[in-house]
Amino acid sequence: MKKLDAESPETKSADIISGNVEVMKSLFPDAFTEGKIDFEVLKQLLGGSVDEREEKYGLNWHGKRRARQIALTPSAGTLLPCPEESVDWDTTQNLMIEGDNLEVLKLLQKSYAGKVKLIYIDPPYNTGKDFVYPDDFRDSIKNYLELTGQIEGGRKISSNTDASGRYHTDWLNMIYPRLYIARNLLKPNGAICISIGETEVSNLTLACNEIFGEENLVTICSRVMKTGGQKGVHFSPCVDYILIYAKDISSLEPFRSEISQNVIDKVYTKVEVEGPRKGENYRSMGLYQAMLDPRANQRYFIECPDGQLVIPPGSTFPSTFADGEQIKPNDGDGVWRWTYARYKAEKQSGNIEFIKSDRTSLVTHDGAPAVWNIYYKIWLKDRLEDGQLPGNILEKFESRHSSAELKKLAIPFEFAKPTALLKFLMTICGVKNDDITLDFFAGSGSAAHAVMELAVETNSRQRFVSVQLPEPTAAESEERKAGFINISELTKERIRRAATALRKSSPMFAGDLGFRAFKLENSNIRAWDADPADLEDSLLKNAEHLVQGRKEQDVLYELLLKLGLDLCVPIETKTVAGKTVHSIGGGTLIVCLADGLTKDVVEELANGIVDWRKALAPAVDTRVVFKDTGFADDIAKTNMAAILNQAGIADVRSL
Repeated sequence: MKKLDAESPETKSADIISGNVEVMKSLFPDAFTEGKIDFEVLKQLLGGSVDEREEKYGLNWHGKRRARQIALTPSAGTLLPCPEESVDWDTTQNLMIEGDNLEVLKLLQKSYAGKVKLIYIDPPYNTGKDFVYPDDFRDSIKNYLELTGQIEGGRKISSNTDASGRYHTDWLNMIYPRLYIARNLLKPNGAICISIGETEVSNLTLACNEIFGEENLVTICSRVMKTGGQKGVHFSPCVDYILIYAKDISSLEPFRSEISQNVIDKVYTKVEVEGPRKGENYRSMGLYQAMLDPRANQRYFIECPDGQLVIPPGSTFPSTFADGEQIKPNDGDGVWRWTYARYKAEKQSGNIEFIKSDRTSLVTHDGAPAVWNIYYKIWLKDRLEDGQLPGNILEKFESRHSSAELKKLAIPFEFAKPTALLKFLMTICGVKNDDITLDFFAGSGSAAHAVMELAVETNSRQRFVSVQLPEPTAAESEERKAGFINISELTKERIRRAATALRKSSPMFAGDLGFRAFKLENSNIRAWDADPADLEDSLLKNAEHLVQGRKEQDVLYELLLKLGLDLCVPIETKTVAGKTVHSIGGGTLIVCLADGLTKDVVEELANGIVDWRKALAPAVDTRVVFKDTGFADDIAKTNMAAILNQAGIADVRSL
């Protein structure tokens, strides 16, 4: 029976470096000698793709190498479940996690890698007033607990003022490792949207180009925060920005947004008067447009209702001509949008419109001006189903809208993003039923609120994962006056109040408006901590490998995290041989943390576990975990492992 301790890979977050090395070994086995990479051989295998110049294009700053190393360092922390702070704990698929988002992102790697459809974050804009996470990684969990006032320490949370001399550097050291890890969580067809101000938009773009790849930049949107105003010296700041990157732009679906009523009223003004689509609204687009690239099979004559043959303007015309007759275009010759076969099919379907006009670019067979324009019909009904290509200037999502939303919920918070903006981003990025939206700078909880609103509006099951640092609120702030000691408490309460309001306004909605609350803490599995002056006492203290005071549920959820299971996976509990046994994920993991596992109990308990596993019939091999000190002696432990192994359960561990 293999024993899991604080140094076991199974008790830590994903080891990204080891994963990278394994990928390298599979791709370039020749570049490895005695388990180490031979860079000279690797450079030869990569040929001209290696840039060995001393001066390279890119973004560099003091601490960049360390920031990358920090991202690759596994976390030994855990997430403690808090059912009492949650809503619909037993049924919800949503998560609200309180903690330093860097450590939390590391802990989520095994369970959520490649599963997140959309990441939206609204990090500090680095204005000199907003909070910057001052990371000290000598003991990251202890550092986090000190900074947030959860244990005694002299550390202070401070703003990142431009007087520090490391203004941009400190901000980049904060954001870089978080984005580096977050990329691993995205689905292949996923995207990340990052709100940012003008102070760091250029640095953030260069950092994201490095992490996500410049080829995966979708766009940089300008969002109108407000109109007018007299704040500022030379210009009044009215916009901020949203960077959108794909995990893999070749896998990202085309973006489509909802057609506004204003566009419908002003553009789709024509009504079909006959045929199968009689009464439907449409708009007309010219079948010939001057900017179309010339193609050999898209220049031909079209016969109009009065028999006139027309063609886009050009330099050459044949001696004979007829409807559909092809002419190979020269440079500069006009062409139709479609091939002749496509045109005939669209005409047969009633999608072609001929309109007489004295303003036309079309010509007859001899180059003389024609009297017809030819259009194709774009049907409103089809466009409502497909949506339209969105522009990257966003004018409908001003900050005053979020202020009004929070006022209705009696939540004091400055600079929140409106839920309509988040729902717009979710829609264009293709977030669908059961997809996960992650926000690891949750703030007031706008993203979680937007996910729930979208679920209600579309009657679907949307999932959110929100992460927020328990940053203490200022003593005289409106947040503190309203009773919120830290920001994460405000986040949770906003989600609760938003869910209550949605239930009230949509009583027929039966979907998920809850969340499971978790808090970042040190691992439940104790590391060896010896006192050289009293080794006997150290041995006694370290005999129990689980942290004193932790609950059985705490250990269960750490096992879920460290073994790569969803934190919302179902857990069943039953009594076997008088001992409590948990089945997680339909028998994927079976856990018994009971004491008193003597040789008299082991056989009945082992057989009960075997029978339960057969009844559950999991699709994968089952892992069974016991508490190491739960066994009375090595004989009981050996017998347990032997019985389970004989029944086909090979993966048996102890904590």
